[in-house]
Amino acid sequence: MSNPPTRLARRLGTGDAIVIGLGSMIGASVFAAIGPAAAAAGSGLMIGLAVAGVVAFCNATSSAQLAALYPASGGTYVYGRKRLGHLAGFCAGWGFVVGKSATLSVSALAFGAYAFPEYPRPAGIAAVVVVTAINLRGITRTAAATRVTVTLVLIALGLVVAAAVGGGTADADNLADWGAGGAGGAGGILEAAGLLFFAFAGYARIATLGEEIKDPARTIPRAIPAALGIALVVYAAVSATALWAVGPEVLANAAAPLAAATDAGAWNGLTPVVRAGAAIASAGALMALIAGVGRTTFAMASEGDLPRLLSRVHPTFKVPHYAEVAVAAVVIVLVALTDLRSVLGFSSFCVLFYYAVTNAAAWTLSTGQRRWPRWLSGLGFIGCVTLAVTLPGASVIIGIMVLASGILMWRIRRALPQSAATE
Repeated sequence: MSNPPTRLARRLGTGDAIVIGLGSMIGASVFAAIGPAAAAAGSGLMIGLAVAGVVAFCNATSSAQLAALYPASGGTYVYGRKRLGHLAGFCAGWGFVVGKSATLSVSALAFGAYAFPEYPRPAGIAAVVVVTAINLRGITRTAAATRVTVTLVLIALGLVVAAAVGGGTADADNLADWGAGGAGGAGGILEAAGLLFFAFAGYARIATLGEEIKDPARTIPRAIPAALGIALVVYAAVSATALWAVGPEVLANAAAPLAAATDAGAWNGLTPVVRAGAAIASAGALMALIAGVGRTTFAMASEGDLPRLLSRVHPTFKVPHYAEVAVAAVVIVLVALTDLRSVLGFSSFCVLFYYAVTNAAAWTLSTGQRRWPRWLSGLGFIGCVTLAVTLPGASVIIGIMVLASGILMWRIRRALPQSAATE
């Protein structure tokens, strides 16, 4: 069966799609999210990781079957419009663009903090400019560059595991320290799960690039679970060995948790390699995320929910160049004004809202359109809502305010004459 019509070029195979998903998940978050999760749950962060993984799997199955049915740029912005109505789609798209722009600033700041700790903000801004320039040369350049960064990051994380296990500081008691990092208990575990979910959400990049994937009905349902499964194994290995080596209190208080775990033992000579891996991971995440957020912005602009100018496609490289440049500009402003950890909770809230809409849309699929049981969509929806409301209160309040402002903007644009609203 031939592919449906597309405004962009279908150039990505299954391997490319998996790599882009991994580049988004195994990025800055694996080096940064473990610390806040340990602060919330102590050693219970491993249970939080399992909870986040279950919710992420439910979301992945919903995303995969919807993306196979609607292989267009935009992800849940498109699915929400098709299955739940225009407003639901807009809210999902708005939450994704705003939340992931915050995520991009985290990745850029992490790059600067690891690569050039004396000048983290200028370095982060420079990284945004460079990866945007690469993305503007075409999606196959993005996939090729991401393949290199994922390989290097996996090597660095393997060294983290080796240093944590072989450095001589490993203590089984660290794995039973449920209170040293912070609040602990069920509430702390759920908060940790919400923060760690921030790390898993990268598989959405595969769905948002649906208009550029070859044979999407076959490729996307394979690529999303594969990328998620690999990332979950990596996160579990790294988190468990870091806890084993130094315990949750050290991880919670460290600006660079995995570097602290490596530096504590006899293999501390590997710490510079870990820092280099973190910088590479952050740059790789920037590359994949800017591509994904740019595609959602492009899709929203194509429907008139954002300025139409952002829907333009480069005639040669077949990328939404105006949208990607606009996203990069917003991220540069955020890098200049925010710090690395303050936006984690806000980003998680917005992304959890996005996936709640994904699961609600998947719930409406008929039996013939399904590839996984319907109850997974229901469980994913409940999981997203639960994790969202158990995030830090400030993150929830700011997230609700940002979503409400987007709805207000959408209603104002809808009330304007069509010619004015689509400019």
